[in-house]
Amino acid sequence: MSHTPHELSEEFPEYAEKIHALKTSDAHFAKLVDEYHEINRAVHRAETNVEPTEQLHEEEMRKKRMALKDEIWRALSAA
Repeated sequence: MSHTPHELSEEFPEYAEKIHALKTSDAHFAKLVDEYHEINRAVHRAETNVEPTEQLHEEEMRKKRMALKDEIWRALSAA
């Protein structure tokens, strides 16, 4: 288990400018990014025991984070 935050700027460093541009021009993309950041922070807090949670809930949050990351990647690839 990793205790490193998975920030989008670290996950897709080569797309930093495109992420910013899409966040300002595409409301759906901006919502995806906001949801990703929210769930990513929750996962990180659970992993570091700042806000402990049940194992199953933590795994489900990780799956949601991955699904959002995949959707963000598809949007970046299509743009």
